[in-house]
Amino acid sequence: MSIRKMSSFSRLIRFIPQAGKRPLIGQPSDPNLDVGLASYESKPIEVNVYSGDSILNAGEPTGEKATVEKLLSPLQAGEVGTIRCIGLNYIKHAKEVNMPIPEVPTVFMKPSTSLGGPWPEETILPKSFLKDNAADYEAELAVVIGKQCKNVSEADALDYLLGFTAANDVSSRIQQFAQSQWSYSKSFDRACPIGPAFVHASQIEDIGKMTIQSSLNGQTVQQSGLDDLIFSVRKIISFLSQGTTLMPGTIILTGTPAGVGWTSEPRRVLKAGDEFRVRVSHGVGTLINKIVEEE
Repeated sequence: MSIRKMSSFSRLIRFIPQAGKRPLIGQPSDPNLDVGLASYESKPIEVNVYSGDSILNAGEPTGEKATVEKLLSPLQAGEVGTIRCIGLNYIKHAKEVNMPIPEVPTVFMKPSTSLGGPWPEETILPKSFLKDNAADYEAELAVVIGKQCKNVSEADALDYLLGFTAANDVSSRIQQFAQSQWSYSKSFDRACPIGPAFVHASQIEDIGKMTIQSSLNGQTVQQSGLDDLIFSVRKIISFLSQGTTLMPGTIILTGTPAGVGWTSEPRRVLKAGDEFRVRVSHGVGTLINKIVEEE
């Protein structure tokens, strides 16, 4: 049976409660609350606690309520395996970087150690890359696999989709373009923050109607609908599963829309003290991270 039709929740967050130190899973009591913004503004976030310990095993509502002390990444590093990433997957982005529309998805990977979370977690620029002055942002829709899949068809691909969150594919452009493979330039610790909320796939009738927006220090730099994707979420899941088992918890970054900093005029790069936000519609909310230098 499709996991899109099997859910005890519509959206979840993972968090540390005010009264306790153990991470909990739960559904925000207010279905319209942007939990990322609320956390950033130190506003109370009331949560209906679930019995499970992961969005992959949410369990059922316990009837208890808790208030968030600290938002966490929806998934833990040990749950995601290798993060699969699709490059050059928006039509307008391909045009802005003067590259042809790809005929097959461009794939690279990030390790689980690159996983990060929402505010108050920070994005750390590594010492080894700071001299390049080439750190860039890439707002992305992240999708999560909910059950083991291999060799699935496009027609059946969404049956394996658990849901959605927001991500930032932080990159070092000098390092990226110095190599034919992109993983090295995108794999440093916390180079893949995700969050703040995780929305179950059953809540999204048409992925193409979702929107994504990013801002750097309060200025909107990226804004797009998911209808600008070159390869759909359905196509991506099917493609990645050919000959390869995608395990539950696998994160797939679906590409970034036009507006990246490296090709902008004037050029924009991330630096210490910056604040970057990714907002995804349909309840995901706003992923906020401060940019700091590695000590």
